[in-house]
Amino acid sequence: MNKQEEEIRKKSPVNIKNKKAAFEYFFIETLTAGIVLTGTEIKSIRAGKASLVDSYCFITNEEIWVRGMSVSPYFYGSYNNHEMKRDRKLLLTKREIRRLLSATKQTGYTIVPLLVFLDENGRAKMDIALCKGKKAFDKRQTLKEKEDRREMDRAIKHY
Repeated sequence: MNKQEEEIRKKSPVNIKNKKAAFEYFFIETLTAGIVLTGTEIKSIRAGKASLVDSYCFITNEEIWVRGMSVSPYFYGSYNNHEMKRDRKLLLTKREIRRLLSATKQTGYTIVPLLVFLDENGRAKMDIALCKGKKAFDKRQTLKEKEDRREMDRAIKHY
């Protein structure tokens, strides 16, 4: 990820994160994908009414989909409001999809959504990562590092 892409993510009015992903997985490779949405879905995402908890990506017929992403129905939507939890197609190149497919055929690897944000043109994008699951001792190590960082921050604030 270059500096310009990082700036876009920071400036985005919407940053919906999957906080549990960093605790559960090691990130091998991250990619940015577009999301195919309906009219009321993008309005709900712009309002920040989405969640990536318990969501994951899968590949079918050389297409990549996200399952379990929750987008709340739009408040002002009428009878044609969207379904809350439906599979949504992600937009990646065929080469990227094939590379992810070959990597996920190895045991222990999966594709997890990390972040939903809006780009400078107002389109919804999703950061996804090829991940390897952490073992219990890796999770304990992550918690220990997090606690150490907190203690260091507290020590700095006191001085």
